[in-house]
Amino acid sequence: MKIALITGVSSGFGLETLKALVELDYKVIAIARREERLHKLQELYGDKVHPIVLDVRDKQAVFNAIDKLPQELTNISLLVNNAGLALGLDEFDSLDIEDIETMIDTNIKGFLYIARAVLPLMRKMQNAHVINLGSIAANVPYYGGNVYCGTKAFVAQFSKALRTDLRGSNIKVTNIAPGLCKTEFSEVRFKGDVKKADGVYENTKYIQAKDIAKIITFIISLPEHININEIELMPVTQTWAGTFSEKI
Repeated sequence: MKIALITGVSSGFGLETLKALVELDYKVIAIARREERLHKLQELYGDKVHPIVLDVRDKQAVFNAIDKLPQELTNISLLVNNAGLALGLDEFDSLDIEDIETMIDTNIKGFLYIARAVLPLMRKMQNAHVINLGSIAANVPYYGGNVYCGTKAFVAQFSKALRTDLRGSNIKVTNIAPGLCKTEFSEVRFKGDVKKADGVYENTKYIQAKDIAKIITFIISLPEHININEIELMPVTQTWAGTFSEKI
């Protein structure tokens, strides 16, 4: 049985990817902050899921959790580094400083803690794969995106640099950069304001978390000699907005 580790499994991309991988006979090390949701996953999937209640921002907790994995779960061949969030949609100088730090601590530092803790185990495998969840925001700035866009630009560039570091190791690295997707993303961004979050997706046909899970299962099904460096995708109803010129 293959072993995968996924962060942010309590909802969205992480949850749907977990479901898809279980169907492919993976055992999943499932990391999330919400304990009750992890318990439900374990009740549903039994020993196919190994839950770990963890906030990826906690550096010591991340390394302790990986160090304490049962020996039979250390043969990790797939890492889906998914945990991330956006907070607020304000101009940078109006953005709450705590929200800025939370995005950086989660999307960059937590993302790196997980990769740094898990990669030494993956290097022992004959073949392995790191899949990072980025965003079109890495390349497409938008009003109020400031810090979030910057964090996803980091994910995109780090993914390329990591693949370079891992040359000769048979560890693949892929950055998946989705556009408009409906998950809990906007609810988190607007701090529980469901009406405001739903307005983001009104009159659109958005990407769903299941679509991302399908893409991940496709990527990992490819022959061992093929590495997908990056996939950028949008729903058909979304495209680029172009540049903006202020009237003076």
